[in-house]
Amino acid sequence: MEFTHLDEKRNPKMVDVSSKDLTNRVAVARGKITMSREAFLAVINESGKKGAVIQTAITAAIMGAKKTSELIPMCHMIFLSSVKCEIKEIESENAFVLEVRAKSYGQTGVEMEALMGVNIGLLTIYDMVKAIDKAMVISEVYLLEKEGGKSGHFVRE
Repeated sequence: MEFTHLDEKRNPKMVDVSSKDLTNRVAVARGKITMSREAFLAVINESGKKGAVIQTAITAAIMGAKKTSELIPMCHMIFLSSVKCEIKEIESENAFVLEVRAKSYGQTGVEMEALMGVNIGLLTIYDMVKAIDKAMVISEVYLLEKEGGKSGHFVRE
């Protein structure tokens, strides 16, 4: 197998996507943050010192998706047509699951943007609640689905 981000001298390069067709691209990523009961209730009740955690995490996830190419060296700058976020409570686990759906019409996929959005959103929750619980765990960050482009439709089983 050939690494697409290395040239013939094994030096890093950004993949040339100029000959690829423009297609609708969609990617959905998901991740989870688990915390103490006290921290979970502070988020739910918006009683933490830093304010509305869920709304701030959603805003951060969108910003993270938009800035992906600034942080991941070989990612292309992408014009995102949409970034949607949803945070679900899992009360039995004192956890929140963040799902980010990124869309673009372009020549390369948006998987990294969706994954970056999830990571930045979850890290924002951690940052806002760490005064209550420093032992929070961010886990299970993964690509759930992607479509568009040459590789077709992928859905995690």
